[in-house]
Amino acid sequence: MRRGGAVTPLLAALAISAACSGEAVRPTATLAASDTADQVLEGVDVVLTDAGIRRTRVQADSAFLFESSQIASLRRLTVTFFDANGRETSTIQADSGQYAMRDGSMMAWGNVLATTPDGKRLRSQELRYDARNRKIWSSLPFVFDHGDRHVEGNSFESDPEFRDIVTQQPRATQRGDGIVLPGQ
Repeated sequence: MRRGGAVTPLLAALAISAACSGEAVRPTATLAASDTADQVLEGVDVVLTDAGIRRTRVQADSAFLFESSQIASLRRLTVTFFDANGRETSTIQADSGQYAMRDGSMMAWGNVLATTPDGKRLRSQELRYDARNRKIWSSLPFVFDHGDRHVEGNSFESDPEFRDIVTQQPRATQRGDGIVLPGQ
């Protein structure tokens, strides 16, 4: 283990001993994110702005910050997106996620629920956000509901407001009492 740029004497002795004996040194423990993070934050609530206008709000029970990669690993998170005027466009909740500080991209995993103020709901086990292009997508199955519309598919891509959703292999769209199959 490195501490302050120097190899600890015990670790060095073990490595030399193993190299001389031809036997491998096996690790005794697995490191968790909290063991390797540069900073650990609890009760996170951060608002990101652009020219003084809020664009994203990130809330999490805990965050593990890694300075070298500029990645924040989040647990039990809620991310709220805002339009150019600062109005809420959508909110994403998930068990865990990752936020890239360099470009503002985000990934969320586990029981992902995305909602909009007008009642649209998207559920999946994964959701990714590309901040540069303002696109969200998933390569995993999803379910989308809004009013009497119900769409399921194997993957999707959309804007954060869910106005323009493109899906691969849709299974069904429900309108009122009828179901519209792909290609109809």
